[in-house]
Amino acid sequence: MTRLAVLGAGSWGTTFAQVLADGGADVTLWARREEVACEIREAHRNSAYLGDRLLPDAVGATSSIEEAFDGADGIVLAVPAQSMRATLESWPALPPVPVLSLTKGIERGTDSRISRIIAEAGGAETERIGVLSGPNLSGEIAERRPCASVVAADSEELASVLATWCEAPYLRTYTSTDVVGVEIAGAVKNVIAIAVGAATGLGHGHNTTASLITRGLAEITRLGVALGGRRDTFAGLAGMGDLVATCSSPLSRNHRLGLALGRGLDVRAAAAEVGQTAEGVATARAVSELAARLGIEMPITDAVVDVVDHDARIDEVTTALLARGVRPE
Repeated sequence: MTRLAVLGAGSWGTTFAQVLADGGADVTLWARREEVACEIREAHRNSAYLGDRLLPDAVGATSSIEEAFDGADGIVLAVPAQSMRATLESWPALPPVPVLSLTKGIERGTDSRISRIIAEAGGAETERIGVLSGPNLSGEIAERRPCASVVAADSEELASVLATWCEAPYLRTYTSTDVVGVEIAGAVKNVIAIAVGAATGLGHGHNTTASLITRGLAEITRLGVALGGRRDTFAGLAGMGDLVATCSSPLSRNHRLGLALGRGLDVRAAAAEVGQTAEGVATARAVSELAARLGIEMPITDAVVDVVDHDARIDEVTTALLARGVRPE
């Protein structure tokens, strides 16, 4: 039996531990707090994130990173994007086994993709790092509702190995060698989801949200291709699939944060209302800076930055977006 360590016991890490166990793996879930690890071990629950949902018997837990690493055939990282580097630097080097990242975001300050952070701060060779993305609303996956995702790695061989970890009956996993495209799509869709949620919170209708989703996909594609991603990636599960799910579902933290902004809350109050990390808030500025260096126009992303970083009013930003001059699509 494959032994996998899932590092990060939030809602997504815990849910994915269930996925891996349902796929036949023996899973050790690392939690920062011992009381969380103890509850998972003894009650098979993580009540802070998944309520009363029972976890499979094959999911254990520890608060010792050394214990999590011990005997692991693979590592799955579910640490928030903005704390990934510091967390990895506080641990021993990752063991020499395949690593799968579940984290979606771009690091502020360095504008680094998550796989690059794992290589730099975790001591993992690039050729053994893969990333997973797609329409991954953890609440639905926890309920074992059917969905699909993409696992990307530099080699098809590694992508296939990582995909075999995710063979739960309700999760169909496809493979890709476009790591850049999959990571950019997974990061930027969170920013677009904030804009779409805000438009809904302001009372705008489906025409507005469909327009923002479509033009948001154009922004994601422009940036991803400029960084070396493949255009077809953005029309697939990691691109359009994840974007639609994140922009339209009340289960999406970034969508809910946007809704709160549209109702008139400032970003701090909106984040408090959501109660969990909405990666799009921190990612927006990093994406905007990265695009500016490359000369890529990303007006929706820039508008989100104005709101979350510069306290612009969301209704004024929306008006400015709709007032842009005539141009070819």
